[in-house]
Amino acid sequence: MIKLKRAYDPPAADDGRRFLVDRLWPRGVKRDNLMLEDWLKEVAPSGDLRRWFGHDPQKWDAFRQRYFAELDAKPGTWQPILEAARQQDVTLVYGARDTEHNDAVALKAYLENELAATE
Repeated sequence: MIKLKRAYDPPAADDGRRFLVDRLWPRGVKRDNLMLEDWLKEVAPSGDLRRWFGHDPQKWDAFRQRYFAELDAKPGTWQPILEAARQQDVTLVYGARDTEHNDAVALKAYLENELAATE
């Protein structure tokens, strides 16, 4: 199972392996407080795509398409999460305020499609 959690919410025992999937470190959060397996900066959308999107819900569908194309081009960045998810629960940790329109939500959907395709 792949879960989502804001970096500002406390870790929980049922989070499984936790991966920070933002390119930028969440403001005001201490590294020790996140209890991360890894910080996978490169799995985040490119800076240009992130700036273009700007968490604008009207651009959500286009953002997902462009981000998925970036993920298709760099499978090595998301493979560690997929491998972990095949073994146990994982939590994608992110810093965005918008809990519905952010790169972690899109990444979760992408990874779930990849898992379904390989099962």
